[in-house]
Amino acid sequence: MKAKDAARWALMRAAALAPFPRPVAYVVEPANWSTHWDGHYYAGAIERTHPGTVAVAAAPWRAGGAVLHFGSQFVWEAWAPYLPRRRRTVVTYFHGKPEDGTDMARHVEVFLSRLGALDAVVTAATSTERRLLDWGVPRDKLALVPLGVDTALFVPPTAEQRAAARARLGIPAGRLVVGSFQKDGVGWGEGREPKLIKGPDLFVDTCRRLARDVPLFVLLTGPARGYVKAGLDAAGIPWRHLWLDDYRKLPECWHALDLYLMTSREEGGPKAVLESLASGVPLVTARTGMAEDVVRDGLDGVLVEPGDVDGFSARAASLLADPAAAAAMAASGRERVLGWDWERVAESLWTGVYRRLVAP
Repeated sequence: MKAKDAARWALMRAAALAPFPRPVAYVVEPANWSTHWDGHYYAGAIERTHPGTVAVAAAPWRAGGAVLHFGSQFVWEAWAPYLPRRRRTVVTYFHGKPEDGTDMARHVEVFLSRLGALDAVVTAATSTERRLLDWGVPRDKLALVPLGVDTALFVPPTAEQRAAARARLGIPAGRLVVGSFQKDGVGWGEGREPKLIKGPDLFVDTCRRLARDVPLFVLLTGPARGYVKAGLDAAGIPWRHLWLDDYRKLPECWHALDLYLMTSREEGGPKAVLESLASGVPLVTARTGMAEDVVRDGLDGVLVEPGDVDGFSARAASLLADPAAAAAMAASGRERVLGWDWERVAESLWTGVYRRLVAP
């Protein structure tokens, strides 16, 4: 591991293990998944420039500081009935609207009914920010703080690294590899029931169309991918699924890809969009969440309207058929995403939210 990478991980570990009280506790879900690592990256980066400020907690009762920041609205809802009084509370709201189903409709209702208990609401995408304002979240409580990416960990591979990654992952020679690194099944088990907001049906349908004309191989990571795996099997498309126990192993998966395909109907991020750009992987993504804020269509990546399988398949096929254009787009994306390095976005969380809440 490079010295710079090791230093970043040391800072995150120090933030996670630091004794409380500290002014801010970033409360994460215990599962080894997305919002868990958000907290570690935000806290580690803030600690580097504002030491003694923030640490990560898996439960709010471990925190003795003045501010509790819940890394997602779902983590906050689970803990809200048990929170101590006289604690300043921040909640990150990523995505979700009543039309997304009865569970989400109930969740939105609970969130809005408890706005008075919140000192700040953070969101990562301007589309979600607009929605929250329309719902009546006060402007002075709302902060736009994007997700970030570790641009020292996620880097474009050399030709040798690319070949080595494919060999280690057992990808057959001559295959064009499309990636999908997310959770898109219900629950934390096999995930045979699709979480349709994440677009697993759209992903499978797009891959089915691509496989008519190219020798496709699909690389999957993340939990609850059973629906996608069954769909790929039915279409006769070879795949490999990895469940990684260490986030630092993910770059090798990116190094093996020819294209990343993000077909969610709605997103708050996702970090995969940022990781794809940072890793120099050509990107085709739904126009949702942070993709709208980061990707310049046709320059850094490709934006497709949510649900448009024809658009996904046509534009993905175009990139796979034109390696030079795909490489130019990937290079532009790498330069673009440097503005979303965790060091930068974490500072915006400090200046836009924490600084005023921890002030005496």
